[in-house]
Amino acid sequence: MLIKLQLFFVFLIAPFIGLVLAVTLGYPFASVDIAAVNQEQERMIEYNQDVKQGLFNQRELLSETHHASLAANQLLEYIQTNAHEELQEYIAQREKLDSLVEASVTYQQNSADLIERLLATMLGDPIDQTYGENSIVKVYSLQEAGYRGFMAKVRLHNPNAIRMVLAEDKVASQGETTSQAGRRTGAVLAINAGGFTSQDGSLYPIGITVIDGEVVTFYDTSYSLIGFNENGNLVGGQVSSREEIQAMGVQHGASFVPTLLKDGKKQPIPASWANTRQPRTLIGHFENGDLFFMVIDGRREGWSHGVTLEDAQEKLIEFNIRDAYNLDGGGSSAFYYDGQVLNRPSDGRERRVTTNIVVMP
Repeated sequence: MLIKLQLFFVFLIAPFIGLVLAVTLGYPFASVDIAAVNQEQERMIEYNQDVKQGLFNQRELLSETHHASLAANQLLEYIQTNAHEELQEYIAQREKLDSLVEASVTYQQNSADLIERLLATMLGDPIDQTYGENSIVKVYSLQEAGYRGFMAKVRLHNPNAIRMVLAEDKVASQGETTSQAGRRTGAVLAINAGGFTSQDGSLYPIGITVIDGEVVTFYDTSYSLIGFNENGNLVGGQVSSREEIQAMGVQHGASFVPTLLKDGKKQPIPASWANTRQPRTLIGHFENGDLFFMVIDGRREGWSHGVTLEDAQEKLIEFNIRDAYNLDGGGSSAFYYDGQVLNRPSDGRERRVTTNIVVMP
């Protein structure tokens, strides 16, 4: 590289050298202006200096470019290394997650099988069952000492398959029987839900009522809220604010009292409700999330005297129910399945109520 630069400078100043030789040797044809020569010499010197500076700058630029290239290569190598490590970590986490999901599915299936065997042992085979696109419903006949009733185990394929419906789709109404609500909505299963009161000739739900995620009544909060979230899971308990309802993700809900079980443990029974046999409507869920519905008849001599809430708690624990709630009972209790009311309401006929829970097939 240095030799090339030297040759470049030689060729660059060759004309000037020839001019100087011509003057110094006294050629007759040479007539030279010394001042012009000196000026040209200075210009060439400045030009050479500029060329040298330009070459130096280019060398510096090349050096900086080289360092930048090295830095870029190091950065690229670092990114590639880290990307590879992150990819390996992602693959490991994904495999772990898939393993957990598979284990969860296996556990749920084993849990479901265990529940089926338990119910078959305690109640015998289902008296009927519906395998629908949105749900699987299995219905059992329940007969114990002093009371009779019906029970359903429901597995949802679609969380929208379970809903709370208002009578006439209005807060204030003349009420609607459970079978009317079931037929109107095309449900395969329906039970009565929250309590209600009468005012000015109309029926109104008590406590808190939620329909399609909207809080349509917010009265006395001393009742338990019983409902379903966006995943179709049973949720409930004591609620004192609208913010709590939103935090729970309640999409459908009604109110009554008391809460019977929480995490498989008995909850206190209010003194005014203790040790009294009545027709009951109960709702709960198994450990695997499958829903549980039960209606017990009462006040019918020779058929069923009803059940105490304390006895109901014992029976729910036998069924391995995790959380359970007492819904409106007495003459309101009704169990509708596949087009007909299976139980025997204590009034001799269905009572008109303000809210019902319906399950789509």
